[in-house]
Amino acid sequence: MKTKSTSTRAGLLAGGNWIIDQVKLIDVYPTPEKLANIVSEHQGTGGAPYNVLIDLAKLGVDFPLIAAGLVGKDPLGEHILEDCRQHKIDARQLHTTTEVPTSYTDVMTEVKGGRRTFFHNRGANALWDGKGLDFTRIKARIFHLGYLLLLNALDAPDKKYGTKAAGLLAAAQAAGLKTCVDVVSEDSDRFAKIVTPALKHSDYCILNEIEAGKTTGFRVRQPDGTLDPVSLRHAAGAMLQLGVRELVIIHFPEGGFARTRRGEDFWQPSLNLPAKAVAGTAGAGDAFCAGALLGLHEGWDLARCLQTAVCAAAASLSDPTCTGGIKPLKATLELARKYRFRPPLERSE
Repeated sequence: MKTKSTSTRAGLLAGGNWIIDQVKLIDVYPTPEKLANIVSEHQGTGGAPYNVLIDLAKLGVDFPLIAAGLVGKDPLGEHILEDCRQHKIDARQLHTTTEVPTSYTDVMTEVKGGRRTFFHNRGANALWDGKGLDFTRIKARIFHLGYLLLLNALDAPDKKYGTKAAGLLAAAQAAGLKTCVDVVSEDSDRFAKIVTPALKHSDYCILNEIEAGKTTGFRVRQPDGTLDPVSLRHAAGAMLQLGVRELVIIHFPEGGFARTRRGEDFWQPSLNLPAKAVAGTAGAGDAFCAGALLGLHEGWDLARCLQTAVCAAAASLSDPTCTGGIKPLKATLELARKYRFRPPLERSE
């Protein structure tokens, strides 16, 4: 599948959650009223637009990167704005407020295996509604919005579009941008109500297997935790039926899968990383998304997009923060030669 656009637009506009992650590496996740030891602490990026834009900047892309959202007028908000300046990300659409603080998350990461638990303060992200974004003046090629289910104002109902987020995506499409959505992994029954309306106004949907299953009702993992390729394919197909215009990409620890509107399927196993190469799994999904969006922006075939995506995810795993492990594109792709891909994923019906 070729995605090269003849549009004069260029660049990625990313809006949604801007979060500071306070990552604490712990020896074990405790049961209630028990103690765990904090081994080390790290501060890093969090949220779909923040992670994806920093990842793309560190990969070394040569197209414009544009931030949109809301942060508090406080030290954490200033840190985010300074981070954007240092990485040459256009932050004119990233506004500040004195009403609430910048969003933050305490991320508890187990040293052994990198399993994470999140304690989140929505902060300023809960107020951002996308108003003021003039898509006719912002000349980006792709608008990436995330995370649905974690943006109070945009998750709110809308009489015409179903949700405010769906209306924002529709406005971007009407102006000529390609739109892409991502979702937060939430244990709830809100997916159909909030995610489904947005799919009707999305050209691309990039999310993990848990979110795909929650959105469509398919159980993509068997009781023993094994990935169910048939259900995964059905989930991707169901999202296309729900309205995604061009492409659904689902990522998971074993790799990635893409299905196009034309019914083409692409499987890509992840890298065969040894346990000692995994410092933490926070941000791996957004790194995968950044690699995929890089390829989609540049018009690469989907096989190349997915290979880049899994390599970016592997690079992310080398650091406990979401973006600290990302390397320039050449070094990121060389990880495939160092570690090799896992065996091919099952493709049978």
